[in-house]
Amino acid sequence: MNRIQSPTSIPKELSPSYDPWDPITSLSRYGKHMLTSVEMTVTNLCNMRCEHCAVGDSLTIREGELLPLENMLNRLEEAEHLETISITGGEPMFRADTVDNMIVPLLKYARERGLRSQINSNLTMPYSRYEKLLPYLDVMHISFNYVNGDDFHEVGFAGSGHAVAKEAAYRLYDTMLENAQRLSREGMFISAESMINYRTHGKLPEIHRLIGDMGCRRHEVHPMYASNFASSLPVLSLKETAAAIQALLDQRNPDIWMLFGTLPFFACSFLEEDRELLRRLKSEKNVTVRNDPDGRNRVNVNLFTGDVFVTDFADIPAFGNIAERKLDDIFAEWLCEHPLNQKVNCHCADAGCCGPNLLVKDMYYPDIDFKSRKAITL
Repeated sequence: MNRIQSPTSIPKELSPSYDPWDPITSLSRYGKHMLTSVEMTVTNLCNMRCEHCAVGDSLTIREGELLPLENMLNRLEEAEHLETISITGGEPMFRADTVDNMIVPLLKYARERGLRSQINSNLTMPYSRYEKLLPYLDVMHISFNYVNGDDFHEVGFAGSGHAVAKEAAYRLYDTMLENAQRLSREGMFISAESMINYRTHGKLPEIHRLIGDMGCRRHEVHPMYASNFASSLPVLSLKETAAAIQALLDQRNPDIWMLFGTLPFFACSFLEEDRELLRRLKSEKNVTVRNDPDGRNRVNVNLFTGDVFVTDFADIPAFGNIAERKLDDIFAEWLCEHPLNQKVNCHCADAGCCGPNLLVKDMYYPDIDFKSRKAITL
């Protein structure tokens, strides 16, 4: 089929004032949530087993064949309002043939159509695999929750089920640092994500400094929620989470874009300290708060089965399959008909807020009806 041609105008540069992954962008443009982002799972293989992994239970040691690339390209082509794609796993760069035969063609398609692209990787694979992405990729997203190799060893292999030698972990840690520095010098936009959890909440300023040393252009910060491998880990209180954010803001490098996501604080809160934190986040230079894309403007497609999921974290089975249905149709059914979406599908234009995702609501606000509340002026 004929592909959508490259747009006549060059897409805007990613910046604190332009984040196309945030569902508030499309919500403001169209007056309702639209499918503007598609995430694709290209592998269930990974050389690590991080204790906070959102898909840890699905990781395997062997896997079958991917669906034909054309199947996915055809469905992407039908997504009328598509603006971004994301590629995830497992570790997407684990196999060289996946890079050559699936990832690079998807990135080329995105570049030709004028879409923004992101890959989620641990950056521990051979540099030559990442080098192939330089002409096409917009964002290399990595997870970084460490201040040294010991942290990397403890966090990165906590779900392995067997002992992993420290020396092997140290080598991977050094590879990650070297790849990040080299790719940054070559012009790649690297966004390093840190979780706010029981291990990191007192270390975030030091983690932030190391992220700057690697040359990363953005530091993403997300609270950790009870999902997959993280389901049995200690949960921080809202006060502990807020204190960690405040300490990080006090000591951060203001020249690095800092993006907070999936925050459990809302402008409709009756607590002044919550609204004060949001006021500070809003006023700080190069700081943004992203609404959660899952189920709002994004779906995930498993490229082994074709199954389509509307959220990464909530316990919702596949909502359709690309063999039978268009992505826009699957998303519209979720948005308009699913009772779980109706629980959290709220929007406060004044606050630029799309409400909590299902995990946040269930963990911290099980008895709150967000749809009955309104933002209090910040």
